[in-house]
Amino acid sequence: MSRGRWRQRMRGWWWKLPLLFVVLSVAQVLALRFVDPPLSAFMVARWMDAAMGGNPGFRIRYDFRSLRGISPNLPLALVAAEDQRFAVHHGFDFAAIEKAQVHNEKMQARAERRGTPVRRLRGASTISQQTAKNLFLWQGVGPTRWLRKGLEVWYTALLEALWPKRRILEVYANVAEFGDGVYGAQAASRQFFGKDAARLGPAEAARLAAVLPSPKRYSAARPGAYVQRRAQNIQRQMGAIGGTGYLRTLD
Repeated sequence: MSRGRWRQRMRGWWWKLPLLFVVLSVAQVLALRFVDPPLSAFMVARWMDAAMGGNPGFRIRYDFRSLRGISPNLPLALVAAEDQRFAVHHGFDFAAIEKAQVHNEKMQARAERRGTPVRRLRGASTISQQTAKNLFLWQGVGPTRWLRKGLEVWYTALLEALWPKRRILEVYANVAEFGDGVYGAQAASRQFFGKDAARLGPAEAARLAAVLPSPKRYSAARPGAYVQRRAQNIQRQMGAIGGTGYLRTLD
């Protein structure tokens, strides 16, 4: 085949690539509504980091459990800690985004006045966005981070359109990282508390939720002052949003 004909054929494919991505991503998300994911993109990335860092034997801890196999305290704690408008928004909480921007601007201005590093900027990602990122995407830095954010919007919209809220929360509770290489409710419960996820109490569930989104910095097994304070606040919020009865609003 001549180079000219090859280039002409390739140009004929360019317009089909976005369509192919749409079809494949929709099929991917639709399949995982019914099939429990065997792993996530973040798990693969963590294992690859370990392998390239000279630790190919690094083991990912992951054991998917349905919501029926997880104490209702944990999904409730995740909602209380990260996304209290989960039941009513459609994947993006614009009010939370605006509040986070105002808060972060104040924190940055305060840090500049004091000449100190900025501490604990507030995020506004919803549970739907976190599920999309953890399951399908990557963390990213620089230009790849902005590409990831664009794809995150697309996958979040697909999750909200194709999955019920309970499925989104179920998958998030299973793919969230609660410790280095420890993913999901069952693995975290066994690793940190020596029990199945079905037996997690409110305080234990709040401690797991309290280490997010920094499970390598904070420990649910050996909580410092910050995690203890945050866990206590999460427990109060668990009651404020309706206790475990809140989960029935997702049916």
